[in-house]
Amino acid sequence: MNLDIHEDIRQAWTPTSRLYTDPEIYQKGIESILARSWQWIGTDDLVKVPNQVHPITLLEGSLDEPLLVTRDAQDHVHCLSNVCTHRGNLVAEGSGIERFLRCRYHGRRFGLDGKFQHMPEFEGCAGFPSESDNLPEVPFGFWKNHLFAGVRPFAPLKDVLADMEARVGWLPIDQFVPEPTKTRDYMVRGNWALYVENYLEGFHIPFVHASLAEALVYDDYRTELFPHSVLQVGVGQGGDEVFDLPAEHPDQGQAISAYYWWVFPNLMFNFYPWGMSVNVVRPLGAERTRVSFIGFVGDPSRMRQGVGADLDRVEREDEAIVEAVQVGLHSRFYDRGRYSPKRETGTHHFHRLLAKFLAD
Repeated sequence: MNLDIHEDIRQAWTPTSRLYTDPEIYQKGIESILARSWQWIGTDDLVKVPNQVHPITLLEGSLDEPLLVTRDAQDHVHCLSNVCTHRGNLVAEGSGIERFLRCRYHGRRFGLDGKFQHMPEFEGCAGFPSESDNLPEVPFGFWKNHLFAGVRPFAPLKDVLADMEARVGWLPIDQFVPEPTKTRDYMVRGNWALYVENYLEGFHIPFVHASLAEALVYDDYRTELFPHSVLQVGVGQGGDEVFDLPAEHPDQGQAISAYYWWVFPNLMFNFYPWGMSVNVVRPLGAERTRVSFIGFVGDPSRMRQGVGADLDRVEREDEAIVEAVQVGLHSRFYDRGRYSPKRETGTHHFHRLLAKFLAD
């Protein structure tokens, strides 16, 4: 599909409304966009000790890829396909401590590194075993203590996250602890890309988020573009509601209340003085999305301060406006719009990336 998003935002038109309503375009995006991306799957607590295994479903509802994270006896972490190479049964159906992996269908056994070990009743099978009898290794990697995996990622993880690391890598992220009060799922009656593009601009803040508008200095709110990510810098009113930045930090001297970092195509990492919120946008259909907020706290004493104090309210406000736009996109009188060259650069960048990946 050719979305035809002009590279010059001053001349560009937004995508056709079919992008957000057409089931065929949605299905194409699963393979051409989501299957080529990195997805956040958790922290190293998934497999904390040797011989621990933890099955997951990668981006449940769209990719639906069964994976298995293991930590072997040598303390090495692996990410494997969780599908038996004999007849396709799930290998591990629950988390736990295991010396090896055994498929309960016909008894095929693998090491925690995915290597084939044994199969009963296979005497006389020509060319057996071979490399194809091992569990496929899945691309994965760490950023701090956070684990990412992908089906066939378009670039190395370290390259995709390099700009985020350079800007916020000084934070003690691996010391942040899960925070249940900042963690919940939201169901949105709207297309996943519509939810993302709303996130990528602060243009709507004065109109949709009254409390957020009071905490931020809107005139100083800015967007910075990177090859496969976007940073929105929230400048606050000062006081205890801002970051204590290192002396050499590029934003030193500014009252930064939040760093909103989007990673193509569907991940958000929101950094606040109290910690961070990982937001995973999970497509469920052309017009249905689940958004997971996963909170991690470093300084509990600052949780009730600043722009990150009431994430639930801001999310509900975003959800309502996205759902209203989804209804409007079905209008026979609307197809495409224009961009604000000042305020919608992040959304334009996202649309350009969508156009590129869908065309590929």
